[in-house]
Amino acid sequence: MNYNSIILTQKRSIFRFAVLTVALSFFGIANAQQVSKKKLPKSEAKSSVIKTTAYLFAYFTGNSNDEEAIRFAVSNDGYNFRALNNNQPVIDSKQISSSGGIRDPHILRGADGKTFYMVTTDMVSAKGWDSNRAMVLLKSNDLVNWSSSVINIQKKYPNNENLKRVWAPQTIYDTQKGKYMIYWSMQHGNDIDKIYYAYANADFTDLETEPKQLFFSPTNGACIDGEIIFKDNKYHLFFKTEGAGAGIKIAVSDKLTEGYVLRDKYVQQTKYPVEGAGVFKLNNSNDYILMYDLYTKGKYQFTKTNDLENFSVIDNAVSMNFHPRHGTVMPITASELARLESKWGTAKDILSSPEAKDVKKTNVKVDDVAKQVHLPVKFGTNLASFKPDFTKYAGVNVEPKTAQNFTKGAVKYTVAIEGKPTETWLVTASVANNPALNGFYADPDILYSEKTGKYYIYPTSDGFDGWSGTYFKTFSSPDLVNWTDEGIILDLEKDVSWGNRNAWAPCITEKKVGNDYKYYFYFTAAQKIGVAVADNPKGPFVDSGKPLVEKLPNGVSGGQQIDPDVFTDPKTGKNYLYWGNGYMACAELNNDMISIKEESIKVMTPDSTFREGTTVFFRNGKYYFLWSEDDTRSENYKVRYGTSDSPTGKISIPENNLVIAKDKEAEIYATGHNSVIQIPGKDEWYIVYHRFNYPKGITMGDAAGFNREVCIDKMEFDKDGNIVTVKPTHAGIKPVKK
Repeated sequence: MNYNSIILTQKRSIFRFAVLTVALSFFGIANAQQVSKKKLPKSEAKSSVIKTTAYLFAYFTGNSNDEEAIRFAVSNDGYNFRALNNNQPVIDSKQISSSGGIRDPHILRGADGKTFYMVTTDMVSAKGWDSNRAMVLLKSNDLVNWSSSVINIQKKYPNNENLKRVWAPQTIYDTQKGKYMIYWSMQHGNDIDKIYYAYANADFTDLETEPKQLFFSPTNGACIDGEIIFKDNKYHLFFKTEGAGAGIKIAVSDKLTEGYVLRDKYVQQTKYPVEGAGVFKLNNSNDYILMYDLYTKGKYQFTKTNDLENFSVIDNAVSMNFHPRHGTVMPITASELARLESKWGTAKDILSSPEAKDVKKTNVKVDDVAKQVHLPVKFGTNLASFKPDFTKYAGVNVEPKTAQNFTKGAVKYTVAIEGKPTETWLVTASVANNPALNGFYADPDILYSEKTGKYYIYPTSDGFDGWSGTYFKTFSSPDLVNWTDEGIILDLEKDVSWGNRNAWAPCITEKKVGNDYKYYFYFTAAQKIGVAVADNPKGPFVDSGKPLVEKLPNGVSGGQQIDPDVFTDPKTGKNYLYWGNGYMACAELNNDMISIKEESIKVMTPDSTFREGTTVFFRNGKYYFLWSEDDTRSENYKVRYGTSDSPTGKISIPENNLVIAKDKEAEIYATGHNSVIQIPGKDEWYIVYHRFNYPKGITMGDAAGFNREVCIDKMEFDKDGNIVTVKPTHAGIKPVKK
């Protein structure tokens, strides 16, 4: 697959190869074989070069009926993409496919520079992964209007009675033959998946040659999702291996259709399963982007390379307001971008995707009925002179272009998209310290470190389908508002031998040992609880080598061994571990902090509202026990509390024991699984909790339960020591002073 252009005339003449040489020089990459050195007159050579300044991303979004369709997104820089058409399909799958569904779209600029080709898998996944026998060929002169043809391999070619599937076709221009070659993977019977190729006819409506095997794996392993990139006079075939050790590898050849030699190493920069490798060259750069679909995680990963051998992750530089599956990117011109905007761009799309770095992009609120947009911005943003940066898309004009004063209320913006009526919208902005962390995180535990004088949050890394994250990070702050990502502190797949999945709900404590400090990090892995130790709050942490808790307590018949909380009794200096889902258990820790006194295990579930997420703290002679009620996927997930006169004693429940719950008017939902922090030396307390993503979470169904955000609000007590129910906010708190 190649997303870059080969610009040359399609005339069958001696000049064709020389024009391609000019195109190769301009783009640095081509879907073509090595060409001759003959030169064109300068005037003709110049006309063959098209200046690309933006990018078009073709993708689909999932396995449900409405998600298996072609969607488009655009970008100015190849890093930050915005969906067109409100992330709805740009082509009706039912009109162009035999199955009713479309997956894996590959888009290519033609050799003439002005014709475009797409090929897709003709498939509905609900009918089974072995249900499809066809692909769809599409052609366009403007990226807007597409003609299409269905090619059913089983019906077209004999001896394919046992064909099971036809997957992920892509197109490349063969300069020696002057034809477009389509390559894809097929599986027959019990044989492995193999990558084949055939040539399209001149109209790009059919295949005119018999499929032939393109790549012969020396490992005899299955190969799918091919992508061919021409660089340094060689063809680089990216593909996904199947079976044991599946991942993305590269085979290289001097020729397009034969002689590929395997580079036997994986190039994906993750241990998660991946597929759908896509490579494109950045405009005006020698760098390439390799992206791939982490299909079990519901995420995409972007990497950068300049040699197609060494790849570095650039996820922190990438943003998308959609969740793609197996897509491809092609550079486009300013006029092509303007044409796409004219067809599918909307004022809502433009105003909901500001590029200013101070905007919290995942929390932008759009009301397209009232034509209003609210921009939550980071602490310290000067709202008296703030420029959201709406004005960078070809074919789109947004006024005003200069910085505006948002402290006096809504600012009027007009959006003019070529070919469409001008619209006027109202835009407001305010500082939103919630969410406190940038990105999707949950189950936060907070620590004040005596050693460093900073606060640290240890959350579940969220945003993975089905809570399937496998690593823990920490974030530091001097004031509970300005947070720094300190990176991964424990990776289950690398650092933990007994559990490599479901990294959930950690907690931590700091202990003075001699003249220095130790940090004991308790965490969930594979529904067991472990402990790791470090000399610093940001690690690195070393696992103890075995689970600390791995079975249900006596007398408990259901639930999970998850959600640890560690507490040091200020009266006795004893250390306790609490845990449980469906039950609350407690045990005293031994002095080594990495083992428990088995005889001390006690079940102390407070009442029927208890679900999970115990947290314990001490104030004014009273022990407070907080827990979460309901399910983290429910908008009614909330925190309740009780008190006791000892860390293991009977828990008394006040008449009103609600700590925090949803605020429907503020559109804040599922406020739960919290920790609590006291400002050192003060009777000043804060609750740290997670909620659904705002504003989209409430529309996401179960997925809201693993796309959560960490927030902080102030927690207060009445004169009798009862917790005053906390009102969750978007504004959050102001920086605290120690």
